[in-house]
Amino acid sequence: MSYQREYDQSIQDPQRFWLGKADLIDWVQKPQVGVAEDINGIERWYPDGTLNTCYNAIDRHVENGRSDQVAVYYDSPVTETKRAITYAELKSEVERFAGGLASLGVTTGDRVVIYMPMVPEALIAMLACARVGAIHSVVFGGFAPNELAARLSDAAPKAIVTSTCGIEVNKIIEYMPIVNEAIEISDKKPTSVVVLERPQAGFLAVDGRDVTWSDLMTDAQPIDCIPVSATHPLYILYTSGTTGKPKGVVRDNGGHAVAMTYSMKAVYDMKPGEVFWAASDVGWVVGHSYIVYAPLLFGCSTVLYEGKPVRTPDAGAFWRVVEEYKVKVLFSAPTAFRAVRKEDPHSELFKKYDLSSLRALYLAGERLDPPTYHWLDEISGLPVVDHWWQTETGWAIASNPRGLESFTPKAGSATKPTPGFKVEVLDPSGKQAEPGEQGSVVIKRPLPPSCLPTVWGNHARFEEGYLNPYPGYYLTGDGGFIDHEGYVFIMGRTDDVINVAGHRLSTGEMEEIVAAHPAVAECAVIGATDELKGQLPLGLVVLKDGVTQSHGEVEKELVSAVRSSIGAVASFNKALVVDRLPKTRSGKILRATLRKIADGESYTVPSTIEDPAVLSEIESRF
Repeated sequence: MSYQREYDQSIQDPQRFWLGKADLIDWVQKPQVGVAEDINGIERWYPDGTLNTCYNAIDRHVENGRSDQVAVYYDSPVTETKRAITYAELKSEVERFAGGLASLGVTTGDRVVIYMPMVPEALIAMLACARVGAIHSVVFGGFAPNELAARLSDAAPKAIVTSTCGIEVNKIIEYMPIVNEAIEISDKKPTSVVVLERPQAGFLAVDGRDVTWSDLMTDAQPIDCIPVSATHPLYILYTSGTTGKPKGVVRDNGGHAVAMTYSMKAVYDMKPGEVFWAASDVGWVVGHSYIVYAPLLFGCSTVLYEGKPVRTPDAGAFWRVVEEYKVKVLFSAPTAFRAVRKEDPHSELFKKYDLSSLRALYLAGERLDPPTYHWLDEISGLPVVDHWWQTETGWAIASNPRGLESFTPKAGSATKPTPGFKVEVLDPSGKQAEPGEQGSVVIKRPLPPSCLPTVWGNHARFEEGYLNPYPGYYLTGDGGFIDHEGYVFIMGRTDDVINVAGHRLSTGEMEEIVAAHPAVAECAVIGATDELKGQLPLGLVVLKDGVTQSHGEVEKELVSAVRSSIGAVASFNKALVVDRLPKTRSGKILRATLRKIADGESYTVPSTIEDPAVLSEIESRF
C-alpha cells in the first residue's frame, strides 16, 4: 500500500483504520469499537477491549517460538559488562519481579516510581508493572531530589524501584541519598523502596521500607499477566511545562500497544527478529517507546546501552555497538551525533567498523540542523531520517515512513505526517496558513492511538494547555510550516520550554531558582542556540542595588543553585549580569527578542517595548 492511500484512509475513517490495526496485537477481549469519547469528551481508543501489554511484549513471543531469540542486548562500557537476555529469560525475570511487587502490596492501578540507571532491571521493573496492571512512572536518574520529590507528590506511588547508583562515564552518582531526601521532601511517601545493589556503591537500608532487589527476587513467586482495559493507564511520564510544574503525561495500554507495533514497520521498516537500537535513556519518552515497548511488542531485539556517544571510550562507541550486535536501525538525538562529529571530525573512527548491517539512521528529540544532516548523509551513505514527535504523542507525528514508501528527504524537514496525524499550521487567528507560511503547528482531532488523553490528576491543565487554544485541534507548542509538497518543517518551540540535547526543560522553573538568589532583583532565562546541544539555557540577571559580590561570584552561585535543584541535565552554565531587561509597557519581558539577540539574529523592535534603548545595551553584552 502506498503512503498516500494509507494516510488518506487513516484520516477519512480513523475508526475503521485503527480497528483494522488492532489485529497487530493479541487481545483478551478484542475491541469492536475503534474510538469513543470519554466523560470529558476526549477520544479513547478501543474502549471495549482488554489486554495486557507485558503479555504482548514477552509472553506471546515465547509461545510463538521466539524463546531463544535475544530480547535485550545489555552493553555497559562504563562497567565493562555485557549481557544477552533471551525472551524466555526476560519472561522468567519479569514474572518473578511482578510477583515481588505483588508481595509488597502493589496491585492494579497502583503507581510505581522507577528511578534507575540504564540497566536491564529498569526494563524488568517497567514490564513487571505492566504485568500486574500497575502504572509505572520512570524518572530520569539525573534529576535532583526536589525534582524526584515533585513527581512523588504528584503520582503518589506505593513503591519506588531504584539502585544504589548510576554511572556517568567515570563518575559514580549515588542514588539512595537522593531518594531518601526526595521521600523526606515529598508529601506522598511510598511504603516500599526496592534497591538494586551495584558493586560501585552501597547503602544503609531503612528498616521496614527498603528491600534489596536480590532479596525480593529470592522469595518472589512468578505471576501471570493481569488483563486490563485498553484505556487503563500503562504509565505516567513527566514532561516540563511552562509553569515549571512538571506535567504527568498519561499513556493508555491499548492504543499505545497498537501504535508502537504499527510504527515499527510503517515508520522504521523493521522486521521481527532484527536488532533495533534507540540510543536514549529509559527516563525519556524515546526510551519508553523504542528501547522497551515497541521493539519487544514487535518481536525485535533491543539494545540497552549504558554509556555515551563519546568518552566511553571514544567517539567510535556508537559504531562499535552497531557492528557488534548487527543493528539494523539506529535512532538517537542530533546532539549525540554533534558530539561524535566534534570529537571525530574526519570520521576516522567511523571507518574502523563494519556497518554493513545498518539500513538507516533516525534522529528526533530536537530539530535536526542541516549541517549535522549533511554530515551524516555524507559519511554514512545511508538514509538519514529526521522525524518529529513529542512525549505527549509517544511516537512520530511526522516522518519519512520507509516501511510504506520512501520520500526524497529535505534538510530541515521531518518529511510527511505519519498516518493518523492530520497536521496543520494555523495563524494566531486560527486560520490555516498558506504553504510555506509559518505558524502554530497543530493536529486535528481525533488524535491517533498512543497520544495522551489527559494530564495525571489535572485534566483542566490538559484542556487549557493543549485543546482550548484552537478548538478541534491539539496544540503541539511547536512552530513551523508545511511546504507546497506537504513536507513538515518544525522550527522550534513556541513556549518557554527549551530543548537541551533532546531533553525538554522549563525556563520558568530555572527562573524561579535564579530569582531566589539574594543578589538578584529580576531575571530571564532563555534558550540560546548551541552547536552541540541544540539549545542551552542562558540567564540574564539584574542585580539588586548595593550588591558587593563580583559578577563572576554571582554567576558561579547561580549555576550551582540550578544544578543542585534540577540536576546537571539542565546544562545551566552562563548568567549574564545586565543593567535592565527589555519589557513591554505592561511589564512583560520580551523573551523572543532576547532569544534573537543571543543567537545573533536580526530582529524588529517590538512596538510594545517600554524603552528601545535597552536592546542595544543587551546586545553589547554578547
